[in-house]
Amino acid sequence: QVQLVESGGGPVQAGGSLRLSCVASRSIFSINTMGWYRQAPGKQRELVAEIITGRSTNYADSVKGRFTVSGGNAKNITTLQMNSLKPEDTAVYYCKVKPRGLLPPYWGQGTQVTVSS
Repeated sequence: QVQLVESGGGPVQAGGSLRLSCVASRSIFSINTMGWYRQAPGKQRELVAEIITGRSTNYADSVKGRFTVSGGNAKNITTLQMNSLKPEDTAVYYCKVKPRGLLPPYWGQGTQVTVSS
């Protein structure tokens, strides 16, 4: 079983920046999608940004122009650069990787991002 570990979260003031990273416990080849989701208290988990390998990159409207998702390699899977952070970005951020084929997606345990005004 592959474990995903996110890092880079923490407290930050509004207008600041953070960079989240997602690392796999072993190499993952043939990735279909990689990306980031977040879940704020009392809310459903939502897509923040994702890369569909060889096809497209998608962002939630609320983060367009501020966040940038990048792919990496088979172990350092993806990063999320977050700029101009707002208090409403406060949430637990999760990395998700969907391998090609019938394998289920892998999820990380999450990293807390707290933006203060």
